[in-house]
Amino acid sequence: MKLRTLSMAVISLGFTLAIFLGTAIPSAWAKGVSLNYANFPPAPTFPCVQMERWKTEVEKRTDGAVSVNTFPGGTLLGAKDMMDGVINGQADIGCICMAYQPGRFMVTNATSLPLNIPDAKTGSLVLLDLYNQYQPESFKKVKVLTMFVSAPANIMSKEPVKSLADLKGLDLRASGGAAQILKSWGANQVGMPMSATPEALQKGVVKGLFSSLEVMKDLKFAEICKNVTNTDTVIYPFAVIMNKSKWDGLPDKVKKVMDDLSVEQAAWTGEYMDNHVKESMAWSKEKHQVKVITLTPEQKKEWDDKLAPITAKWIESAKAKNLPGEKIVDDIKSLIKKHM
Repeated sequence: MKLRTLSMAVISLGFTLAIFLGTAIPSAWAKGVSLNYANFPPAPTFPCVQMERWKTEVEKRTDGAVSVNTFPGGTLLGAKDMMDGVINGQADIGCICMAYQPGRFMVTNATSLPLNIPDAKTGSLVLLDLYNQYQPESFKKVKVLTMFVSAPANIMSKEPVKSLADLKGLDLRASGGAAQILKSWGANQVGMPMSATPEALQKGVVKGLFSSLEVMKDLKFAEICKNVTNTDTVIYPFAVIMNKSKWDGLPDKVKKVMDDLSVEQAAWTGEYMDNHVKESMAWSKEKHQVKVITLTPEQKKEWDDKLAPITAKWIESAKAKNLPGEKIVDDIKSLIKKHM
């Protein structure tokens, strides 16, 4: 009888421990942490696709103890308010496009110089390495979770652009560093939100745009722009940032999950972007008979030579801010070779 009583006590203790451990594990992870993640482009675009992937991975790798609420389309913070909004705690996490504030993010924006970054995966890993190497002062008030870039920009136009002569005086929508590039080629850069561009194309306010090619499908530009000229020049750098106090308050195990995701997320986003561009162009050719113009090697050199002063000017501007401009550019070139 005593043996039976002892056995029942052991079984009861086992159940108690199982219940305790089952509830303790999630508690050890994060005690039910909920994070708000703001993003500014529409939900179907690649910065928001990567946001949803990051959310899924964090929730999975923390066994659901961390939940991430995502806010695409500027519903929580707009593009130009994102950095300061995260610093001030209006969102726990945010995605910024550094090209929107070129003076603020000088070091990391150097990746948007015309340095022949070949694709988004290479560019994303280059950008993250550059950030980790220089640890720019502009990010001191936040925790950087990852970085990534868009695919290289190309010309989408109503009429074919086969030469610099065709570009002369042509009105094209572009933003950030692309403005300098179009000006160097003799085109007219017109600044406007991407969301306003379809109507501007239909009304003839612009004759095309200069951006990465996933928008041919995502925003249906292939219906209007029947020509693409491959230039593969400027990219746009992005960063995913977190409020410093919120980061400091996370358990170490959660911090490790997020840190371990940093390089992986950069590479995943770049690869997703590159594949999405290929899909977009295949769709554009099949559904809308879009024609692709490829510059000859001689033309490519002619176009690239006109962009050299942009990099030289940036180097001088960096030096004026006590930054090693030439070294940063050389480091980017070395990192491109490393990750190609």
